[in-house]
Amino acid sequence: MNLWKDFNQGIVRENPVLRLMIGLCPTLAVSNNAINALGMSVAVAFVLIGSNLVIALIRKITPDEIRIPIFLIIISTFVTVCDYVMQAYTQALYQALGVFVPLIVVNCIILGRAEAFAYKNPVLNSVLDGVGMSLGFTLALGSIGVIREVLGAGSVFGIPLFDERIAATIMILPPGAFITIGCIMAFLNKMENKVL
Repeated sequence: MNLWKDFNQGIVRENPVLRLMIGLCPTLAVSNNAINALGMSVAVAFVLIGSNLVIALIRKITPDEIRIPIFLIIISTFVTVCDYVMQAYTQALYQALGVFVPLIVVNCIILGRAEAFAYKNPVLNSVLDGVGMSLGFTLALGSIGVIREVLGAGSVFGIPLFDERIAATIMILPPGAFITIGCIMAFLNKMENKVL
C-alpha cells in the first residue's frame, strides 16, 4: 500500500504544478501548444525518474554535508543526456523548448524530490515517486498545452480543429498561460470543495 501511495501522491494530491505550485517557469513558458508540453514532460520525466533512481541507490554512502552538490551533478548528467538526445533526434522540438531543457537542472520539482524523497527512501519507492510526479507534471502541462493550443490557435497537436481567425490569440501568448493555469486551479479547488 505504501508503494501505491508513493506513486499516486504526485498525480493529484501533491501535483507539482497544480497543488505544490513548483516548476511553473517551464510549465508556463513552453505550454503554448500540446507538442511542446509533451516534449517537456518527457524530458522532465526522464530526468526525474533517473535522478531519483541514482540518488536512492547512493543515499547511504552520500555524505550529508555534500549531498546537494552530488544531487546537482547527478541531475545535470541526466539533463545533459536528455539535451543531447533531443538536439540529435528532435531538432524542431529542441529549438522550440530552447533554454528550458538545460534549466531542468534547477527545476524545483527535480531537486525537491531528490532532497525530500529519494534521499530518504528505498529505490523502488523513489522510482515510483518519480513516475507519479512525472505523470502529475505531464497531466498538468499537457492539459495547459492542449487548452492553450485549442483556444489560441484552433488546433491540437498541430491538427486544425477550426478556423484560427476566430481563435483567441492571447491564449498562446504569456498571459494565456496564467489565465489557463488559474482556471484549472479554480476548477480543481471547486471540485475538491464539493467532495469535502
